[in-house]
Amino acid sequence: MSPAAPAAPAGGGPRRGRGRPRRADVAELPATRDRILAAAREVFAERGYDKTSIREIARLADVNPALVHHYYGTKERIFAAAVAAAAAPATAGLPVAQQFPPEETGLAFTRLFFGVWENPATRGPLLALVRSAVNNETAAGIFRGFVTSQLLSRVTGGLDLPDAELRAELAAAQLVGTVMLRYVMRFEPLAGADAEELIRRLAPVVQHHLTGHGLHPPH
Repeated sequence: MSPAAPAAPAGGGPRRGRGRPRRADVAELPATRDRILAAAREVFAERGYDKTSIREIARLADVNPALVHHYYGTKERIFAAAVAAAAAPATAGLPVAQQFPPEETGLAFTRLFFGVWENPATRGPLLALVRSAVNNETAAGIFRGFVTSQLLSRVTGGLDLPDAELRAELAAAQLVGTVMLRYVMRFEPLAGADAEELIRRLAPVVQHHLTGHGLHPPH
């Protein structure tokens, strides 16, 4: 007599392999993806890149860790996706570089940059990114990618100059330094200064980096 076949799992469906997401979870797209991203943003903001794990993100999102991998792959990819999602409210609808008049590029770029950091919906996750970028090369690469794709590209495309990329990076360095002192290290009075006042003071310096003369030292 042949041995009895193993009993089917409750519900009559095929047994799910270990590490594979439930079909019900996959079917919830995009709600499940949004829940995972929200959890990732919260964990990264609280713990930083190095101390965050896929398992912890899955626990907070109440999903199988395999589902996080299913949608996003590696921790690097979900980190990048979380940052992009966090920045979306501040960057959506911003004008493209070609719409900035040359004489207003410095002011527009400075407002664009401060718009990202002054927005409460974007500041927390991006602060986690900056803190992580200081000590983790993977996070630093993601931060560079964000600044390049979401900010610098909106400026360099409108600069008809041979060193447009260098100019844009110098302008970004001016603003990233301000971000570090204002939001990360909390230097006073910079941390408590009015954002409009900072924009007014920084915009001419950024304008000089972008369109002014004398960027190269004399030979």
